[in-house]
Amino acid sequence: MKTIYLVSHTESEHHLQGLVGGWHDSKLTEKGLADAQELAQTLSNNEPCIDAIYSSDLQRAKQTADCIANVTLVPVTATKALREMSFGQAEGRKQSWLDERIQPEDGQNRLDHRIVAEAETKREFAGRIYQYLDSLDLPDCIVISTHAFAATYVISWWIGMPLESVGYVNFGIRSGKVTKLVEDDFFKNRAIAYINR
Repeated sequence: MKTIYLVSHTESEHHLQGLVGGWHDSKLTEKGLADAQELAQTLSNNEPCIDAIYSSDLQRAKQTADCIANVTLVPVTATKALREMSFGQAEGRKQSWLDERIQPEDGQNRLDHRIVAEAETKREFAGRIYQYLDSLDLPDCIVISTHAFAATYVISWWIGMPLESVGYVNFGIRSGKVTKLVEDDFFKNRAIAYINR
């Protein structure tokens, strides 16, 4: 059976500062670091045979992955491909700055709409995640440490949702939670075992 433990990074400085995250490279808070260490220990206790760890290269996700690596002794492969959506001009600014400027989608262009200048579209965002995951030869049990919204597109990819269909999807992933994805050995069916544990 193939298994992916999909981890959304724990509490980050930008959460407490009320800043837009995206590619803004904030670190974990002290609480976030402690929670990541606890998450790593729980994951290791429940799944002793992790083969690989893949992570967003942004500090908050990488620090979360490093906590898991410290317990499992499995090295982390960090990549830009697993980053959160880029919010362009809004990154690192107050959330209120984005709230005042965000442009809602008109119902006709969900995949190619930019919420603010220089932000990624959903097609660009999900597309880079799909492309990266398609390039991997996945071992039996892996961890992916990423971001709450990015995790939605890892799940979409896992269940075979076509890129053209991701305009409406959002699995409501929360920070500091684990989602388990599984594929059975016989039929090769893929499932979401649980979300946000």
